[in-house]
Amino acid sequence: MKLDNSAFGRNLEPLLDVEALRADTPGCEQVVHFNNAGCGLLAAPVLATMLDHLRLEAQIGGYEAAAARAGQVREFYAELAGLINCHPENIAFAGSATHAFSTALSAIPFEAGDVILTTRNDFISNQIAFLSLRKRFGVRVVHAPDAPEGGVDVAAMAWLMRKHRPRLVSATHIPTNSGLVQPVAEIGRHCRELDLLYMVDACQSIGQRPIDVAEIGCDLLTATCRKFLRGPRGSGFLYVSDRVLKAGYEPLFIDMHGARWTGPDHYQPAESASRFEEWEFPYATVLGCAAAARYARGVGVEAIARRSPALAARLRVQLDAVPGVRVLEQGPELGAIVTFTIEGWQPEPFKAAMDARRINSALSFREFAQFDFGDKDVDWCLRLSPHYYNTEEEVDQVAAAVAELAV
Repeated sequence: MKLDNSAFGRNLEPLLDVEALRADTPGCEQVVHFNNAGCGLLAAPVLATMLDHLRLEAQIGGYEAAAARAGQVREFYAELAGLINCHPENIAFAGSATHAFSTALSAIPFEAGDVILTTRNDFISNQIAFLSLRKRFGVRVVHAPDAPEGGVDVAAMAWLMRKHRPRLVSATHIPTNSGLVQPVAEIGRHCRELDLLYMVDACQSIGQRPIDVAEIGCDLLTATCRKFLRGPRGSGFLYVSDRVLKAGYEPLFIDMHGARWTGPDHYQPAESASRFEEWEFPYATVLGCAAAARYARGVGVEAIARRSPALAARLRVQLDAVPGVRVLEQGPELGAIVTFTIEGWQPEPFKAAMDARRINSALSFREFAQFDFGDKDVDWCLRLSPHYYNTEEEVDQVAAAVAELAV
């Protein structure tokens, strides 16, 4: 594996006031949080927004609080639209990225023999959903091969598009089990040329790097708000393109929020992406997501996209020098996720040892990434995911802790 040493031994992203960002992040006083790929630490403005709305619900009632804050609730759509370069009408709130993904899948009228073309580095729940569709409807799931340097072979994927004319092309921008950044815009260009339906899972990339749905060329995009965007748990969103809305795609189980009951035997779907939403909303969470998106945009996504991967690159360089440690990242472009194995340890005891040092991390297992971990011949790894509010000193501290445990 070729590692980038350019980020090692120097300060990163001088345009960011990291000290101020950490002051905005109460959790920084408690832990070294390198589990942003799992759940980012809430910023104080996000927490304050949510608590303020919960207090209002307690004081005047849930329905009444939602009505009083209707204007702020609409800001959720504007803030997320601004984050990915679309219109507010193209955004639907979801309870999670998986909820958004499955709701979008339910809108596609799959038939026996239809092909879903995807990659070997995809999110586990997406792959399980595809297998469920295969079992229920007889669709075929085709995986494009990886390139020798890592990541999907786009030319091979384009050839498979022409061969199979898939009903859906799907790719995960950054898989949960790796720092790999997939070339989703290149895939999108081929999808547009062939007029194929294209869905992107941006769960790990939203809040970590710029997302432009026009540049990607996707018809559908799903993401969570709790990871690098630093929003609350139990939240996500779905982007639905204008062409998908105009084509009449709608979720299988549409409800009174997504449609009007226009007669005993008829209903009319909403014109916007709200047809993919449900009537009940966790309004404090929605407002928290809007605050998180506003905060990320205020920090500057371009600056975040430089600092967070650079911190991860610094960490990879140090871990790669530790005897018994194997850094697993492969690919021409890597993000802010670092995965590695360590000799002489079992997964749970090793994570517990990191926890005891107040270092937050996550475990990933072969069942999360059957193809990727099979190719790498690993059964488990530890995942570390720094973010822009982490410091170079914390990176060095984490690397030193791993080196100490590897002795």
